[in-house]
Amino acid sequence: MSLKTITFKDKSHLIDHIKTHLPTFYYSSQTSTVIPYDKLNERYKEDDFVLGNLSQLPSHMELTAQNTLKITGPVNWNDAKAYLKSKGRNIMTAPTEDLALVSAGAATSATGERCFHFGTLRSQILSITYLNQNGVEISLSAANDLELPFELNSYQKEFEKYKDLKNAPFPRLEKETDLLIGTEGQLGVITELEIMTCEDFAVNHLFMLLPKWEEGFSKHNEVFKKIQNFREDAILCEFIDANSFTFLPEEERPNKGKDTLFFEIKSSSFEKFYEEFLLDLNFLDAEDVFEIPESKFHYLRASIPRAVYEENSKLNVTKMGTDVQVPPERFSDLIEIYKDFSKQSVRYNLFGHFGDAHLHFNFMPQQDQVNLCQNKFEQMYSDVKILQASPFAEHGIGILKQKYIKEYWTSEIFETFSQLKKHCDPHNQFFPQGFMSIRP
Repeated sequence: MSLKTITFKDKSHLIDHIKTHLPTFYYSSQTSTVIPYDKLNERYKEDDFVLGNLSQLPSHMELTAQNTLKITGPVNWNDAKAYLKSKGRNIMTAPTEDLALVSAGAATSATGERCFHFGTLRSQILSITYLNQNGVEISLSAANDLELPFELNSYQKEFEKYKDLKNAPFPRLEKETDLLIGTEGQLGVITELEIMTCEDFAVNHLFMLLPKWEEGFSKHNEVFKKIQNFREDAILCEFIDANSFTFLPEEERPNKGKDTLFFEIKSSSFEKFYEEFLLDLNFLDAEDVFEIPESKFHYLRASIPRAVYEENSKLNVTKMGTDVQVPPERFSDLIEIYKDFSKQSVRYNLFGHFGDAHLHFNFMPQQDQVNLCQNKFEQMYSDVKILQASPFAEHGIGILKQKYIKEYWTSEIFETFSQLKKHCDPHNQFFPQGFMSIRP
């Protein structure tokens, strides 16, 4: 039997369902990498909960007089970007999967490629409107401190060690809006967002070839250190290794068998970037750096993760990938962990947000290699904790990552989650299988 699915066509239908207090997992575009949508029926019995499809609700976008973007309902990043470009504006967050919904990005605290220049999505959200456990719509402002009927001092003290990373192993709880950011829909359903936008300025896209990271990381590390001084000029600094390109048809691979870095540079800063950054890299050959069209950049950056997902589906295995961000001074330590991964005789690839020391390593195991990969991951998360890194800096915990997260939580974290659920979700109706329901 399949889990029951309810597709909501209007807000009143959604409110009526929330008032029933039925345990529900609300979803939209199904682009999350931490929710095994194709295996939910295997994991849960039909009467455990229902699936609530939000993708058919009415949607609307509005650019305000203050150049903020108000989004109502299921709007994806691609549509938001197109709408803003028609108004001479642009988004400041750019997830690799642009068909994901903006509201889902807020729920998971996704950050995307442009975080290198603009910072996290959390810093760009000005207000959130959501439906609570009684179906009442409530508005939250980032200008207000979060007030709850229990203290958060111990919780926030635990957060301190992660404050300079995109996301911690648990949500930041400081502003009102934090109640819904990164809590993965466990405290309510987001219905409206207001986010900051930026001017749609001209950009150039550069493509840099580097040796394979497994054979030596010194040149990569030199680029990493130098690019930190150009965050005002470079919008993003993304990495795709040579293995990743093997998932694309040969005629679509511009990397010449090498690793690649992608840069999006403000056109107004391009001359400075060329002279002060590129020419300062003594090892770089002129033929190993060249411009590419924006459309080609976005195609390559998005098509490789999709190809990896399709390959996993063919093998009938769940994606086994990392979402680790480390402090800049520990980047080489993370690469050493991934070098060990590369020696396991399992197909793999590495890509992600290079400028933020945030790379996604993906195992592509055969069925008989799954246990080996899981064991390597378990050891890795212990090692990452020692590095004071964030194990899940972008895509959330969902269901697949829960078994790795408990060792990052103190008793204060568990207690805060328990109190949050009692206060905001006393019927445990919002994503009851989520991480806030984990117990020590």
